[in-house]
Amino acid sequence: MDKPPLLLVHPTKPNGAPTLWKQLRELLAFEIASGGQVSIVNRLDRETSGLVLVAKTAAAARDFGLLMQRHRVRKEYVAIVWGWPEWEHKIVDAPLDRQGKHQHSAIWLKQMIHPAGAPAQTEFRMERRIIKSTCFGDRFSLVRAIPRTGRTHQIRVHLSSLGHPIVGDKIYGPDEQLYLRFIETGWTPELQAKLLLPRHALHSAKLIIERAHEWTSSPPPDLAKFCSGGL
Repeated sequence: MDKPPLLLVHPTKPNGAPTLWKQLRELLAFEIASGGQVSIVNRLDRETSGLVLVAKTAAAARDFGLLMQRHRVRKEYVAIVWGWPEWEHKIVDAPLDRQGKHQHSAIWLKQMIHPAGAPAQTEFRMERRIIKSTCFGDRFSLVRAIPRTGRTHQIRVHLSSLGHPIVGDKIYGPDEQLYLRFIETGWTPELQAKLLLPRHALHSAKLIIERAHEWTSSPPPDLAKFCSGGL
């Protein structure tokens, strides 16, 4: 299914906030009452939009889990990044670890490239260059990202390490203090001016199960509008 941006996949706090898991349980109430279940196979961050693979039975969840372990499920994302990369194709092979384990970090979940971390590899391909006039520059790019491993924030960290962070990324973008400010104040005109989008511009665009199934998803309206020149 297609997850909209700014929707949690699973509950993180007992506050009754909307989640994809809860909505699916309501939608599939009949199947669940008949012995089914809701298992979300590939998790997306709250701000990331796009394809999510959902298993409705225990057997399907087990089968999908085995396929993931055997690296037979291929995922592709598209991201809008700052600047025009000099490369058309790039593979980043750089291990990731939680930053707070190695140096001070005000954000507990923030990741960094570190030799003691877990192996992480992402393939990047240039899709198109975008010109848009903003206070902080006019060059942006649409990049396709193909993760070969599944580490936390992998695509975001690897793109930032290349000098092309994702537009709207509060943690790995221009200043991590913007994330702390967002937690305190919510979305403000100041954050809008610096981040341009209220969420990071990352979309799960394709899911492929080898020799079996393939699903695709077009970027949602907010990203399509950005690419076309609007804000």
